[in-house]
Amino acid sequence: MVHVHSVSADCTGPCEVVVRAAHAALRPYVVGYSGFRTAAPPGRLRRRVLPLNLAALIIDFDGPCSAVTGPRGTPLVSDVAGWRRGVSVGLTPAGVAALCDLPVRDLVGTVAAPAEVFGPRVSRLADRLAEAPGWDARFDVLDERLSAWLAPSAARPDEIVLRAWWRLQAHAGTVGGTARELGIGVRHLQAGFRRHIGLTPKTVARIGRFQRAVQVIGDPAAAVACGYADQPHLSRDVRAMSGLTPTELFAFVQDGRASAQ
Repeated sequence: MVHVHSVSADCTGPCEVVVRAAHAALRPYVVGYSGFRTAAPPGRLRRRVLPLNLAALIIDFDGPCSAVTGPRGTPLVSDVAGWRRGVSVGLTPAGVAALCDLPVRDLVGTVAAPAEVFGPRVSRLADRLAEAPGWDARFDVLDERLSAWLAPSAARPDEIVLRAWWRLQAHAGTVGGTARELGIGVRHLQAGFRRHIGLTPKTVARIGRFQRAVQVIGDPAAAVACGYADQPHLSRDVRAMSGLTPTELFAFVQDGRASAQ
């Protein structure tokens, strides 16, 4: 599933977006990459960071706006998220542990400087990415460097919690149904998410459903397909999760898709 990390909070024109999945060996840790280039003029650029179950490393090629954003269940409109050309990397809870030696719960709801999370090596990575000749070359650099950075021996979240996280963020399952599938109680699952993830299972499921809806939000059948009871349920949730109407959010997402074709 393609994830939408953020959209412009202002009318700044289309944004080129190019995505690629991470190398297969990295996918337990890194879901994929997104290269972006906005048409916004120089000056302050506000961005609306959307709810997401992933942590994201954002490397800005043209300025001082690189950042690490943690998973979040509510939108954030930021006046300092002025990235215009760069890449973003989506990290799973296991990826945060293996690449940053941190529990993902420590990043929930935060925006941090990349060096605070990844150390000085991220500056060298940024230089290599900026110098690479195109998006495919940049994504190849990310595959190579992130594979080299992996420390799979780092403390990982509980395996049952990881399996539940993948189910809830990627599928339209319920918390109770997921717990039954994994052979544990709901309270046990909730406690594991508090300890390892920092978001409740219900919040992870809600964010996953919202992100699925973002991909098909222009389709009238999207509500039922994504796990919503009906179109009004989708509309209420989109407003709560993004601060936008479905029509407004669809317009931002379509800008990115059209310019990437």
